[in-house]
Amino acid sequence: MFDSLKDKLQSVFTGLGKRGALSDSDVDAALREVRLALLDADVAVPVVKQFMDSIREKAVGAAVLKSVRPDQQVIKIVNDGLTEILGGDATPLMVDVTPPAVILMAGLQGSGKTTTAGKLAQFLKTKHRKKVMLASLDMTRPAAREQLRMLGEQAEVGVLPEDDKQTPTQLAKRALQSAQLQGYDVLILDTAGRQSIDDGLMSELSEIKALSKPSETLLVADALTGQDAVNTATAFQSRIGITGIILTRLDGDARGGAALSMRHITGCPIKFAGVGEKLDALEAFDPARMAGRILDMGDVVALVEKAAEAIEEEEAMRMAQRMAKGKFDLNDFLTQLRQLKKMGGLGGLLGLLPGVGKLNKQLAAAGVDDSMIKRQEAIILSMTKKERVSVALLNASRRKRIAAGSGTSVQEVNRVVKQYQDMARMMKKMGNKAGAAGLKAMLGGGSPLGAPADAGMDLEAMAKQFGSAKGGGLSNFGKMPNLGGLPPGINPNRKK
Repeated sequence: MFDSLKDKLQSVFTGLGKRGALSDSDVDAALREVRLALLDADVAVPVVKQFMDSIREKAVGAAVLKSVRPDQQVIKIVNDGLTEILGGDATPLMVDVTPPAVILMAGLQGSGKTTTAGKLAQFLKTKHRKKVMLASLDMTRPAAREQLRMLGEQAEVGVLPEDDKQTPTQLAKRALQSAQLQGYDVLILDTAGRQSIDDGLMSELSEIKALSKPSETLLVADALTGQDAVNTATAFQSRIGITGIILTRLDGDARGGAALSMRHITGCPIKFAGVGEKLDALEAFDPARMAGRILDMGDVVALVEKAAEAIEEEEAMRMAQRMAKGKFDLNDFLTQLRQLKKMGGLGGLLGLLPGVGKLNKQLAAAGVDDSMIKRQEAIILSMTKKERVSVALLNASRRKRIAAGSGTSVQEVNRVVKQYQDMARMMKKMGNKAGAAGLKAMLGGGSPLGAPADAGMDLEAMAKQFGSAKGGGLSNFGKMPNLGGLPPGINPNRKK
C-alpha cells in the first residue's frame, strides 16, 4: 500500500542523507518535493497545505540545521506530520456498552460494505471475544442477504433469519429484539447501498439510525476511489452523522490520497482498513503505525501481532527447544514455511520490517514471492517421512522422483535441500554456543528475521542474498535463522 507515495518520499530522504548538513535552501527543496509527492498521491489540496504549514516551521529550525543527521530529523518531522494528518491517536471501536452494542454499516454500493460487515464480525469475535450477530437490512440487492448469511457461517457468528415481507426498519427492530433476547454483545446492521447518494438512501438510514440508536455508525469507503471516497464521507457525515470510517482495498492503494485526506476533511477517524479479500483481512487503523509504513519505517507492532496469532505457544516452545539442542529436520523447516504463510506470506512480512520497502523491486526482479514458498512446501510434502528426517537418503533418483511428485524441477529440489542444510548448520551452531541463553533470546528478543541480537540486519546484504541468481532466491533464507518461526520480541507467554 502507498507504494507510489512511499517511493517518492524515499527518494527525497535519500537525497537529504547524502548531505553532511542542510541549509535553508536544502530543506525548502526537500519540502517542495514532499508537497509534489502528496499532490501526486491525490491528497486533497487543503490537507497538503495544512501539512506543509505544520512541518515547515519545524523543518527550518535550528534543531535540524545543527543535527548530526539532519535528514533523520526531517524524516521524524514528516512522520509526526503524517501521524497528525491521519488522526493522531488510534480511535478504538465503541463496543463496551450495555449490550447489544449496535454497529450501523453505511456506504455506497460496491464499496465492500457487506464483506466488511463479515470481516468486522470475525474481528470482534476473535480479538474482543464478543458474541456477534449479523443482520442484513438490504432489500434492494438480491444477493446481499445470502452473501451476509454465508459470511456469518464462515465467521461462526449469529445471523438474523431473512423475511422478504418486512421493511428495513422492521428488520432492524426485529434484529434488535432478537439480539437482546439471545444475549448478543454486538449487533451489526448491514444497510442497503446505492450507486450514488440520494434522498431515499439517506432517509432510510436516518430512520434506521433513530430506531437502533447505534454506538457506532461506520461508513465503508473504497480507498481506490481517492477523492470520490472523501466526497462520499463528507456527504454521509453531513446528512446522517458518522462516527468512523472503514477504508476497503487499502492494500491496493498505491497513492493513498483517500487515507491521508479523510480525517482532515470529514473530522471522522479511520477505524479500520481492509487489506485483502479473506475474512481476517481487516486491521485496526493506527495513524502512527500507518505513517511508519508510508515512510518505510516498518510496523513491528503489527509484525508481533501477526506472529502471536500465527504461532501456537506449544509449537513455539517445541521448536525453540529443538533448535537449542541443535536439532532441525525438514519437518521443522516445513513448519516454519507454514508459519510464514499464516503471517501473511513473504510480502506481508517484509512490508512490516523497517527499511525493506526500498528492496521490493529487487526482490520482485529476483522472482522472490509467495509462490516460491508454495513450491518449497510441495517439494517437502513429496518426500517420505524418512527422507524428511535424513536428507542423506536423497540420492539422484529420489530427487528426480520428488521433483516429479511436486511438479517442480530437480534444481529446485536441490535448492530446498541446500537451504535446509544451511539453516540446520546454523541451528546446530546456535545450539552449541548458546544453549539455554539462545533459547531465551529466541523467545524474548533478538534482531529482525531472528538473527542473533548482536548481528543487526544488513538490508543491502539481504537484498543481494535474495536477488542472487546463484543463490536461487529463497535458498539463502537458510542463512537467516528462524524466519517464520519465532520473530523478534515474541514471548509466547505474554498476555494478548
